[in-house]
Amino acid sequence: MTIPEPLIEKCDTLFLDRDGVVNVWLPGNYVKSWDEFRFNEGFRDFIGRYSSRFRHIFIVTNQRGVGRGLMSVEQLEEIHSRMMDTISRAGGRIDRIYFSTAVDDSDPMRKPNPGMALKAAEEFPDVRLDRSLMIGDQLSDRRFAQNCGMHFLRWE
Repeated sequence: MTIPEPLIEKCDTLFLDRDGVVNVWLPGNYVKSWDEFRFNEGFRDFIGRYSSRFRHIFIVTNQRGVGRGLMSVEQLEEIHSRMMDTISRAGGRIDRIYFSTAVDDSDPMRKPNPGMALKAAEEFPDVRLDRSLMIGDQLSDRRFAQNCGMHFLRWE
């Protein structure tokens, strides 16, 4: 995937969905262990290429499988730790991972609600959501970007 240069010039913060962007999405299932995790083709090159172009890079991900008791927060954090190590070895970086384990769609932290972006802006005061780009593969990612006042690109 290539981000158009005019969009890079407008945006200094990158938000990424996890399942379907960083890793292969398992329709109707959840990635519950590192053994089930597979990077999307081209993602490691993508993150290596764009890490120096953005001031901040965040992953924002709904992880309802934890809320449903199909996996633990510890299992999720192990996946994220190994994912971050692999991204770092590929020359990329992720500044923080925000996740929602909520089962209820009305939870403010669950996409498409803006809670994860608002938390990032609170923890990183130089983040401006109107100068941010969200890359996702689902309608909820597009709506998240709209609800936050961000630019949006569909992962392809």
